Amino acid sequence: MDVLTETGRPAAILAELEKKVLWLSAWMIHNANHLRPNDEGIKIGGHQASSASLATIMTALYFEALRPEDRVAVKPHASPAFHAIQYLLGRQSREKIEAFRAFKGAQSYPSRTKDTDDVDFSTGSVGLGAAQTLFSALVQDYVRAKGWTGGRKAGRMVALVGDAEMDEGNIFEALLEGWKHGLRNCWWIVDYNRQSLDAVVREGLWERFEAIFGNFGWDVVILKYGRLLEAAFAEPGGERLRDWIDNCPNQLYSALCFQGGAAWRRRLLDEIGDQGAVTALVERRSDAELASLMTNLAGHDLPSLTEAFARARTHERPTCFIAYTIKGFGLPLAGHKDNHAGLMTPAQVEQLREAMHVRPGHEWDRFEGLATPAAEIEAFLAEVPFATREKSGPAPVVAVPDQLPVPPAAGRQLSTQAGFGQILNEIAREDSDLARRIVTTSPDVTVSTNLGPFVNRRGLFARENMADLFKAERIPSTFNWDFSPSGQHMELGIAEMNLFLMLSALGLSHAINGERLLPIGTLYDPFIYRGADALNYACYQDARFILVATPSGITLAPEGGAHQSIGTPLVGLAQDGLAAFEPAFVDELTTILAFGFDYIQRAKADGEPDERTWLRDETGGSLYLRLSTRPIEQPPRPLTPELSRAIVDGAYWLREPGPNAELVIAYQGAVAPEAIAATGLLAEDRRDIGLLAVTSADRLNAGWTAAGRARERGLVHARSHVERLFEPLPAHCGLVTVIDGHPATLGWLGSVAGHRTRSLGVEHFGQTGTIADLYRHHGIDAEAIARAASALAPARPVRHLKPAS
Repeated sequence: MDVLTETGRPAAILAELEKKVLWLSAWMIHNANHLRPNDEGIKIGGHQASSASLATIMTALYFEALRPEDRVAVKPHASPAFHAIQYLLGRQSREKIEAFRAFKGAQSYPSRTKDTDDVDFSTGSVGLGAAQTLFSALVQDYVRAKGWTGGRKAGRMVALVGDAEMDEGNIFEALLEGWKHGLRNCWWIVDYNRQSLDAVVREGLWERFEAIFGNFGWDVVILKYGRLLEAAFAEPGGERLRDWIDNCPNQLYSALCFQGGAAWRRRLLDEIGDQGAVTALVERRSDAELASLMTNLAGHDLPSLTEAFARARTHERPTCFIAYTIKGFGLPLAGHKDNHAGLMTPAQVEQLREAMHVRPGHEWDRFEGLATPAAEIEAFLAEVPFATREKSGPAPVVAVPDQLPVPPAAGRQLSTQAGFGQILNEIAREDSDLARRIVTTSPDVTVSTNLGPFVNRRGLFARENMADLFKAERIPSTFNWDFSPSGQHMELGIAEMNLFLMLSALGLSHAINGERLLPIGTLYDPFIYRGADALNYACYQDARFILVATPSGITLAPEGGAHQSIGTPLVGLAQDGLAAFEPAFVDELTTILAFGFDYIQRAKADGEPDERTWLRDETGGSLYLRLSTRPIEQPPRPLTPELSRAIVDGAYWLREPGPNAELVIAYQGAVAPEAIAATGLLAEDRRDIGLLAVTSADRLNAGWTAAGRARERGLVHARSHVERLFEPLPAHCGLVTVIDGHPATLGWLGSVAGHRTRSLGVEHFGQTGTIADLYRHHGIDAEAIARAASALAPARPVRHLKPAS
């Protein structure tokens, strides 16, 4: 009778599948490097060693422990092992794994958007995938608290984490946030092979991990010894052997793993040989048996792993498994400190092929070299719980009205940040699906980014009720900070990495939980850089959210340079998956938000460009709103369909140029008053001057470049929105652009139709002062704009322009 696993399934087949995962992942990398050399000569040995290190753990997880409701973030360099497992399960094609790292082949790092084998979370930049599982577990709790589960079971959010990956600071930021929110249903499996890319890690690191995770309320499971070693410890002399291993330095252990059985024998007999029980324990085993014994760590022992995972499924507490492994286990380079960059030679691959009983020409056959008949393995795989998971269909779309409520602002001073708070407050008044599905979050700047009114109406989220004690004690306060399961705001500590990871998790709820959320996250614009890696990661995963960054630019003048953003408009211009807007007026913001709530729900993967704008809006994406605290007088005007469309497309004429225009001033954002004033200064002395209100340099640029590509493909009549705006301008017209940010954001506008251009903006750190002081200092005040325009289109003097001081 076959030995069974913890769940009653044949252990022998599981062990064979482990070997098959090891072979396929090793062959995948060998194929990529030797049969299909990388054009740049870059070798990818790290995948070979890391995949081998995790082959047993991933076999135990995917073929035994995981359930359909679970989600996994795979350690980046274990991508080949992941693809091999999916291939064995029939969820990945042979063509894709043969093309590993080739164009449109299986990806080097698991990718939700680029891979076809149902990746749960993209990984790549280390530390982010692990933290993503933590925030996804919190989002799962949010969805369940709302009663939106549809009968689905709560899944485990699982991360396979390298021990060196634990150096990443965002890991510890996430642990703190998990503790504050009562994290559950989260597993992190630390691949404790004690090797980083360049070295062997310090001694006793596992004790630090155990203490850290324990302090944050996690269960910690140390998986150190496999069944062979445990049995040896029970033999006479076994306790001496255990003591020796426990005290063996990491570097020495790794070196002996690489050297093999004879080296183990010499070292053990020299250091603990006693011509008695210990010596007999060693001498009873051949070199090969001794090597198998001494490398039988729990991370490579299927019974130890399946038992530990089964125990952890009996509760919901977050659990950290510290699994001792050997980097490159099962390969000739196992344990060598250079194995991250190392690759097996063709001769070593042939040795592995022989050991795995793989015939030449049959390297990709699913069950080649396995002793169990293929029909039995197929039957085993058909019953793998995780493999019964089907890709969920699209979550229902939340209806968005064509027009959101516009705060009464015409003729009065109002900032876009204040307008944002008022718009959300009006939405929060409603009992609508839109209002219910919005979830807000902020890194401890909820009030100072004007989310306060929404939170007052909708409450803060927690799994258990927590009353606002100021309110209970009848102390007057502007804000009602009650926590409850019905709340819709996830309050975070001051860590921008956590904000973007939370937005990523919230923005994938439709895919992970089958329930759509409309996430809005706020932070100060200059601090986007602090979480830029996580922001890029969220966009790469195609998470959907609205990012509101405010205040921005040097308008936060009294705070000084540390709180003034310069380059963030370029982030908006360059970041894939993120449509960036910078409105000047609140009616523009209202229009953009209405578009945004719909845009973040669109998901037509093969959407064609709109031939009016050449933007691929059908595919959707996330939104970045760069707002300001600067109050600006709001224009009294109707929001016509034409104006609304132009605002969303990226620009409109605030003052349309005449047929003989000598100048156009184009501005974006809070410098609108200066641009308007400069236009007034110039109007009497320059013919037909135009004033272009740019709401999104990002969308203008994307449409322009896409239309150019279309013309290159033969669609000669393709014209983007910005090209149509500039069509009436004569060739001699000069163009002055201005933004409270880096001037390159709008500097490219001169290339659209070949107009002479002078681009104004902020290029250096600011300082304290008033807005007027700083705008004058950086040359983006009305006088500076007018002087630049006068120099660009020299003619008669501008009578209202003062000489430069």
